[in-house]
Amino acid sequence: MTPPTPSAAAPLEVTDESVVKSPTPATPQGSESRSPGRLAWTRFKRDKTGVISACIVIFFFVIALAAPLIAKLYGKNPYTTYASERPELLNPFSYPAGPNGGMSGEFWFGVEPQLGRDVFTFLLYGIRTSLGIAVAATLLTSLVGVVVGITAGYLGGKTDYFVSRVIDILLSFPSTLFFIAFMPVVYGLFIADDENIPTSLRAVSLILVLSAFGWASLARLLRGQVLGLREREFVEAAKVTGASPFRVVFKELLPNLWTPIIIQSTLMLPAFVTAEAGLAFLGVGIIDPTPDWGVMIQRGAQFYTEDLTFMLFPGVSMVVFVLAFNLLGDSVRDALDPKSKR
Repeated sequence: MTPPTPSAAAPLEVTDESVVKSPTPATPQGSESRSPGRLAWTRFKRDKTGVISACIVIFFFVIALAAPLIAKLYGKNPYTTYASERPELLNPFSYPAGPNGGMSGEFWFGVEPQLGRDVFTFLLYGIRTSLGIAVAATLLTSLVGVVVGITAGYLGGKTDYFVSRVIDILLSFPSTLFFIAFMPVVYGLFIADDENIPTSLRAVSLILVLSAFGWASLARLLRGQVLGLREREFVEAAKVTGASPFRVVFKELLPNLWTPIIIQSTLMLPAFVTAEAGLAFLGVGIIDPTPDWGVMIQRGAQFYTEDLTFMLFPGVSMVVFVLAFNLLGDSVRDALDPKSKR
């Protein structure tokens, strides 16, 4: 006996379980966060070396910004010669009387030989001076390099040829020797030879000279990038729609150049820190009594055979900062451009 077949008119009973839903495309989680910036930030956070280096660099900048507040809470300043008020701080040979450069609960990093200045506050203000000059030089150098490099690459022709030759000449200069040679010339443009040079003029002159010789490498890099980008379809499309050169540069070219600009800037700043300290050490940059990394190392070099402490703190702190910033620059480069990772 065969089972009965349902009639065509009989409706099928449909339950909730028997409903077949049409598949809908699944939205990937976090798709809104897949921008290049978010991806670079994610890659950077995975780099422990970069994160640690960033923390060290931030610590130094916080110290530099808060130096006056820290010194006020500490109760001392970098200019007072405490040995003149308290001769017992130095021994008969003008070296700190206490052990380890006179380190104590009152003078955390000891006192300076001969003058008896507080090393801790001198170092705080030295970091402030060196980083301030280096940051200002980096910003000015980046600005000039971006403007010149993009202009040369976008205009091409005779402008590109002339700018390229200027860049070649600047890159062929032995920069350190020219820093030493040009600093007195720059000072002479603003003040007579028999007058004392203000610290502000020394700082401004350092920033100008460092920037004048530092923009060429960034400009050459960006020029090459722009030469490749200006022939791309999106740039040609912008020109066809009647976009002005200003709009093409700022809306089409510049957004594609942020990666090399940021990478070069992170590598440029520690180089300016060491250059500024070197000029101060040679006596053509910031000079005593203005606190500075180079000034402290130059002063410490006079006493290191008898008392290494005064030279130890600025030397170690500068090495740590430069190393951390260089490692940070490498991590930023790898995060922004994973293909460059070896």
